[in-house]
Formats: sequence, structure tokens, C-alpha cells
Amino acid sequence: MPFKQIDTILSWAKPINALVFLDIQVGHSTVKAEVATLEKYLSLPNVHLGIDPEFSMKTGARPGSKIGTYDAADINYCSQYLIDLIKKNNLPPKVFVVHRFTQKMVTNYQNIKLHPEIQMVMHMDGWGEPDLKIGTYRHFIQKEPVQFTGFKIFYKNDIKKAPHRLM
Repeated sequence: MPFKQIDTILSWAKPINALVFLDIQVGHSTVKAEVATLEKYLSLPNVHLGIDPEFSMKTGARPGSKIGTYDAADINYCSQYLIDLIKKNNLPPKVFVVHRFTQKMVTNYQNIKLHPEIQMVMHMDGWGEPDLKIGTYRHFIQKEPVQFTGFKIFYKNDIKKAPHRLM
């Protein structure tokens, strides 16, 4: 998304005091490189961060050809980056969302460091009917909790297959 589009979203959010999440999908880059490009936005009190390991291709594979991964070190880097911005700009706590729908998407989860300045949300990010989402949540999110957990709802893709019921 170009910065101009982010600016437009922020202009929509401002009059209704909405939270804005900027989500990073790094491909062949790294979270270290990509999060830095968003500093001017993440320095705003209503802008929060999401990272999606699905397309983090540390092996050099083509994004989308297999499921990528982040390690606890990647997640801790982002947390510390946010903490530094919070302290520098006297901001309220930030929400930091990590998307996940397989176990290998996040490695060494037990090494993820929690901080009072960050509200870490590890959520079930896969498509599907409610039973599938709940099962995936139990296997990959609930078994490896970090701080807060949840589900991502895909308004179109979650109802593609029967029973056509949104969670």
C-alpha cells in the first residue's frame, strides 16, 4: 500500500477516533527493514502494528508458494521498536498483532518477551467455517499462548464452504 493510501485511511479514522492497524507482509525483506518504513505512522497514538509470517520467505521461496515464518526474535524486535517509539513520543500502549494459522509460522514462541507498553495479540488467521477455525485455534494458538488471543474473521472467504455461517 502506498503511503498516500495510508494517509487516506488515517484521514478517515481521525474524525471517528478509530484505531488503524498497519500490517506488514515482508516477502523477501525483513521485519527490521519494513517496520522502519512505517515509523512516522507508528509514532501516532492511534496506529498499531500487525505482522504476518505467512509471506515471510526467509528461504528465498516465492511468496505464496509455501507458508513463511517468524521467530520470536523477529517478534521481539518489533516489540522493542514499538516500545522505543512509545517512549520517544510519549504514546499510549500499542496493540501488536501476530497472524498465525500453523504451528511453524511462529518459532520459539516461548521466547517472546512481554512488555507493559505492548498488548500482544496472537490470533487464528485462517479461513474457514467455525468448527475449522476453532480446531485450528485450539491446536496452534491456545496451546502456545503469548498474551492475548483471538480469531480473524474473513467476511467473504469464511462462508465459501457449507455451512455458510460466519463465526
